[in-house]
Amino acid sequence: MAANTSPEVMQGMMKKWMDWMGGIAAQNKLASPGNRLGNAGKVVRPDGVITDGPFIEIKELIGGYIVVKADSFEEAAELAKGCPILEVGGNVEVRDIVPM
Repeated sequence: MAANTSPEVMQGMMKKWMDWMGGIAAQNKLASPGNRLGNAGKVVRPDGVITDGPFIEIKELIGGYIVVKADSFEEAAELAKGCPILEVGGNVEVRDIVPM
């Protein structure tokens, strides 16, 4: 969203996000509501060098995440089809979680 977006548009988009996540929660598929990621950060590289981040050398960045309960990638992808970020040209990446 652009920095000059009106409060009304922002409220409308927030409602879409809450409705989408509420629909997933109503199906008992929302494992964690996740968080929006901020713009500030650091990148720690293998050689011990720490730089400002996040990942300024890539064209896309992760803006946030939610964790859903799904039996397959296909089911998770179907849940992702309703994500409001798609309405503004964003993408949804469906990933598995690998326990450590």
